[in-house]
Amino acid sequence: MSQETVKGDAFENLLHEERQFPPSPEFAAAANLGEGIYAEASGDRAAFWAQQARELLTWSKDFGQALDWSEPPFAKWFVGGEVNAAYNALDRHVENGLGDRVAIHFEGEPGDSETITYAELTERVKRAANAFESLGVAKGDRVAVYLPMIPEAVVTMLACARIGAVHSVVFGGFSADALRSRIDDAEAKLVVTADGTFRRGKPSSLKPAVDEALSAPGHTVEHVVVVRRNGQDIAWTEGRDLHWSELLADASPEHTAVGHDAEHPLFILYTSGTTGKPKGILHTTGGFLTQTAFTHSAVFDLKPETDVYWCTADVGWVTGHSYVAYAPLVNGATQVMYEGTPDSPHQGRWWEIVQKYKVSILYTAPTAIRTFMKWGREIPDKYDLSSIRVLGTVGEPINPEAWMWYRDVIGGGAAPIVDTWWQTETGAMMIAPLPGVTATKPGSAQVPLPGIAVDVVDESGNSVPNGHGGFLVVREPWPSMLRTIWGDPERFKDTYWSRFEGMYFAGDGAKKDEDGDIWLLGRVDDVMNVSGHRLSTTEIESALVSHPWVAEAAVVGAADETTGQAVVAFVILRADAQTRSTDNADDASAELRAHVGKEIGPIAKPRHVLIVPELPKTRSGKIMRRLLKDVAEGRDPGDATTLADPSVMQQIAADLRK
Repeated sequence: MSQETVKGDAFENLLHEERQFPPSPEFAAAANLGEGIYAEASGDRAAFWAQQARELLTWSKDFGQALDWSEPPFAKWFVGGEVNAAYNALDRHVENGLGDRVAIHFEGEPGDSETITYAELTERVKRAANAFESLGVAKGDRVAVYLPMIPEAVVTMLACARIGAVHSVVFGGFSADALRSRIDDAEAKLVVTADGTFRRGKPSSLKPAVDEALSAPGHTVEHVVVVRRNGQDIAWTEGRDLHWSELLADASPEHTAVGHDAEHPLFILYTSGTTGKPKGILHTTGGFLTQTAFTHSAVFDLKPETDVYWCTADVGWVTGHSYVAYAPLVNGATQVMYEGTPDSPHQGRWWEIVQKYKVSILYTAPTAIRTFMKWGREIPDKYDLSSIRVLGTVGEPINPEAWMWYRDVIGGGAAPIVDTWWQTETGAMMIAPLPGVTATKPGSAQVPLPGIAVDVVDESGNSVPNGHGGFLVVREPWPSMLRTIWGDPERFKDTYWSRFEGMYFAGDGAKKDEDGDIWLLGRVDDVMNVSGHRLSTTEIESALVSHPWVAEAAVVGAADETTGQAVVAFVILRADAQTRSTDNADDASAELRAHVGKEIGPIAKPRHVLIVPELPKTRSGKIMRRLLKDVAEGRDPGDATTLADPSVMQQIAADLRK
């Protein structure tokens, strides 16, 4: 990153990266796609997606019209077509002689493992579909799923899709109140859960949260199906609660999949806002399957016959829907599912799994990468990671230095990194390099994918020139777009389509660099106004992480009487630099403040740089900057029970008071 003059326009022109890594001639020669795919897609986007839909999916009934955009912002894709998600993920592979191919290598946190072929997974899904139908679940009914990262989660989702029921997966780290609000909003008929899971070597409960969620009257749930996972004693409600194993054992292994309309609802996934009613993002079948399958194959250069793919996301989040439960299976890939955390029973657990299964494609979050940086490269260096050929990132912008560490340490200095931008609402990847085409650039998601019309615009909705920042929008409909907010079409229009006429905007800022590559700047409400200058938290975090001492950083804007807002940074040091924070934290803080000033400009210097042992993260790995802002402004951060380690906030508050 080079220093540039800070200007007071809407988004500062700070990020600059000269390092580029073109694909090797060998990789490019064997890649699934070449540069011509962009021209092919841009000529007629609807026709391009129609071609992908027909090539990637097996349709029970062909569609007549690729896109109906007659009532924007409500889209219909592949109009008149009928398709079954479970058939496409399972049956057709078995029918094509691939039943013995491994679908899932499951690795449990305690060390138990299971290998499931496509034939075996197909039978389990058929049994589950029959079991759910025996409980009265029919096409269009909603099923709440509150499960850990175990194969039964994928089986449940596909069984719902098979019969046309709409699944609503709730992340296992959410509270009973959060679960109940989602059950009520979707009017779920069935809940599928587990007694619990394992977390860092200890049993962790799930079923008690379901019991608490259903303790008050007025809900719509008729049955609760319980997977026995960790053997904990649990309360049991006769007539309502049923054992998964018994239910499936009694169900027939035969079940015929029928096609559902391309626009039939596939799932609802609630975005967890800090205030107000959660938003139930609705995705439908044909468009979602088409775009997730295409992007999974294109962005990871997938070779289903030989690759072993591992997406580390939980199925409770959209990444686990699109790139665990659906796209890998639709594409006939072999994938790894892991139940546990990266540090249990030891900090080399992930690399042990990569070595064991010869993982060739790894897709994870920058938060995890920065954690591994903090622990030190000597841990992954103990394992054979030579099977890895493509690396992916998802969830938030990745700092350039974390990108370089990922490439050098995990990718052996050779594996292309595909930094992907997309959202729960977009359903599938929207911006990412193609590993056999794009010269990748540390920290930048770079280019819209073929068939996607993304732009960066100013306050008036006009495209910004290269070298300038603004608001990230999507100008044209895309197949996996959310269709509405469940039960609230007006909120859908107001939330996503009211800021810029005719364009989708979900709140992210972005910058085009001098090459026209896109850099994500995080949420526009994560932009600080310091003495009239608009500064992105992402850019300051990137500057901090570029310092050799720093493993991870979180930046917030705190109210300041003089400057309006002041920059406050919370920093975790790398293992080899941690003695500095204990010997003289003031010196370390001063060094890092000066570093930000040098990298960006004096205006961006943090008022405080606090050296902390850990940052407040949810169980999915997202940093809760809202809590840090509360502390920085002297407020009690309040309820921290959703954090992976609730004690972190108490420690940070105590340190800041000092």
